[in-house]
Amino acid sequence: MQDGPLRRGDVVEVRSPAEILDTLDEHGALDAMPFMPEMVPYCGRRYTVDRQAAKICDTIGATFQSRALANTVFLEDLRCDGSAHGGCQADCRYYWNEAWLRRIDPGQPVRPQADDALAIRALLDRVEPATRRPDVDGEPRFRCQVTEANAASIPLSTTDPRPYVRELTSKNVSVRTFARVMSRAAVRQPMHRLGRSRHLTGTLTKSPTPKPLDLQAGEWVRVKSLAEVKETLTTAGKNRGLHFDVEMVPFCEKVLQVRGRVSRIIEESSGKMLQFGNDCIKLEGAVCSGERSTGRWFCPREIFPYFRECWLERIDGAAG
Repeated sequence: MQDGPLRRGDVVEVRSPAEILDTLDEHGALDAMPFMPEMVPYCGRRYTVDRQAAKICDTIGATFQSRALANTVFLEDLRCDGSAHGGCQADCRYYWNEAWLRRIDPGQPVRPQADDALAIRALLDRVEPATRRPDVDGEPRFRCQVTEANAASIPLSTTDPRPYVRELTSKNVSVRTFARVMSRAAVRQPMHRLGRSRHLTGTLTKSPTPKPLDLQAGEWVRVKSLAEVKETLTTAGKNRGLHFDVEMVPFCEKVLQVRGRVSRIIEESSGKMLQFGNDCIKLEGAVCSGERSTGRWFCPREIFPYFRECWLERIDGAAG
């Protein structure tokens, strides 16, 4: 069995609740990264490593730079359901410290798992109180892996070539992807430093108020063309406060299924629960690739961007 850091394709088993509890401090964290209540049901189960979290984007400080998490990986497409965090609907991927995992041989027989209710309760007693910060002005403040990501990571220089090379040598990305992204970065990064990169923009002075579609999970939609999207954007590149991000462009004219509506997410910088009054839609498979975000190349977080309904058109399910 291979030694050293976990890499893409490695098969692992999430350690038992008692083993994980032994790694946590009084705040339910390891190296400042919390183990969250939503992760407890995965204990004892097997998963495949998707990628190392060696170069993640900073969405707390809005620095348009990357940060590195030590000894941390993503497992498949495991995502937080927000059940212990006020019903947050951001659908973030979990960060898994390697100390919470055990590398195994794919052919190794599955070990019987004891349903140790006392160990599970002890782990939950440690991590559940850590999901909240002190309230501010009567409003709850939450604490999760995303709000603590900067405390658990170190900043990376945009001009240092080593983090980019590590994405290739760690097998996070293929040679083809590496070449494609780096050729794009060679053009766009200097433009960004010169202040010549910006959001997509439209010509409107005020966002229109379109007829609502009331899209629901499971429905099929077509993402409108880029030209059609631009017709809904203001000169600031927004529609009712929401940008159409450059990472969303590849999904234009694609047919995708609605994953769900978003009405509440935790603000990463403050832990405050944000309530959305306007329509925000998540689409299956429509995630940030980390291949177009200036300063944050190769980020593997695969965050769901939010679509306005006016950027989508409902289509027949059979066509989908």
